[in-house]
Amino acid sequence: MPSIISLSARYVLGACLFSLPLLAQAADGLPPPPDYRGDIRRGADGRLDAVPAPVTQSQQPARATMVVGPGERITTIDEAARLARDGEVIEIRPGTYRGQPAVWTQDRLVIRGSGERPLMLADGRHAEGKSIWVVRGGDVRIENIEFRGARVPGGIGAGIRFERGRLTVHGCRFVDNEMGILTANFPEQTLVVSDSEFAEAPRHAGQLHHLLYVGAIGKFVLRGSRFSGGYLGHLVKSRARESHVLYNMLVDGEAGKASYELEFPNGGLVYVLGNAIGQSAGTDNPSIVAYGAEGQRWPDNALYLAHNTLVNDYFAGDFLRVWAEKFPAGIEVWQINNLLVGDGNFFPPAQGRVEANQKARRADLIEVGGTPLRLTSQSPLRGSVRPPGSVRGVELLPAAEFNFPVGSRPLRVGSMLSPGAFQ
Repeated sequence: MPSIISLSARYVLGACLFSLPLLAQAADGLPPPPDYRGDIRRGADGRLDAVPAPVTQSQQPARATMVVGPGERITTIDEAARLARDGEVIEIRPGTYRGQPAVWTQDRLVIRGSGERPLMLADGRHAEGKSIWVVRGGDVRIENIEFRGARVPGGIGAGIRFERGRLTVHGCRFVDNEMGILTANFPEQTLVVSDSEFAEAPRHAGQLHHLLYVGAIGKFVLRGSRFSGGYLGHLVKSRARESHVLYNMLVDGEAGKASYELEFPNGGLVYVLGNAIGQSAGTDNPSIVAYGAEGQRWPDNALYLAHNTLVNDYFAGDFLRVWAEKFPAGIEVWQINNLLVGDGNFFPPAQGRVEANQKARRADLIEVGGTPLRLTSQSPLRGSVRPPGSVRGVELLPAAEFNFPVGSRPLRVGSMLSPGAFQ
């Protein structure tokens, strides 16, 4: 007589076999499972952090179709730019590439440094009297490259001169250039800069060297990047029709002598969300964020400034300066949930929303990268503001925060919403 255990096992096995066609049939009618993107976990400090899923083989970057560097068939950058074809992936080996300017005209091009970031050192040379690299292809992505020492006779030598199409710059570094990135003025252009660093403007008396200068292009996005060490010029200047400045650290630093930290001289549609923006005691201009100083260029003009931490180490000045009188149709300005540190004016707009902008003392803040930016856990300002809502389809509640020294990390905001860039 079969045992009870064996009968049970046969029953279970039979039930499973019987149910397999039914399960398969049911599964056929279901949508595919969602992609696994990772987990949200609480760290030892009590904060929630995103833990991304492991990268699978299919998610790996595309393999290089051209390898450049010492010991390779192609050893110089200018030769690589001359031989590259549309759609290629150019991989540059680590090292210092001295005096090798290049002009890139290809479409669908990816240019990336492999391993330790390769250095493009101008060494007195330039492409077309403009920059270390000139980019005027269709759609170009540049990753993990450093540009240093750009000089040209006109005084506006750039690490990259962007002249046509769409350019994405990710994980790059721009140091000691007359301009970090300088663009042309075509409305069909788009520039996206992420997780990059801009520093140490040349100290040339009487010349304005901007760390990042965006001309009258269609769209500009700046995210997770760090700026410091300006001199007379601005840290970031944008004339774009639409500008999105998200989760960056634009802090000039103790030795910095920049003019504006962030300027939009011709207005446009501007979103400034979740940034740490700081003016040094030696600033060349007492205003931190400036909008509209040179008058209207675009038909649609509005400024949305939410959840930024603005630090003024100068003895006076303006956290925000808006030239509303230069826009006959008016400007909509929103100033919501910003944290103000130091002395200065934060003029309310003639039209728009002004809500829950709070002041804090330096002594009440925790330093991030040497600058007091984050509220202490005991601060009475924690949980003191409400969600800012959205405008024109853009959510103003921060979804990330700057992650020193460069980049940003996802942010899940709970019920204890605080003013400023850090939660």
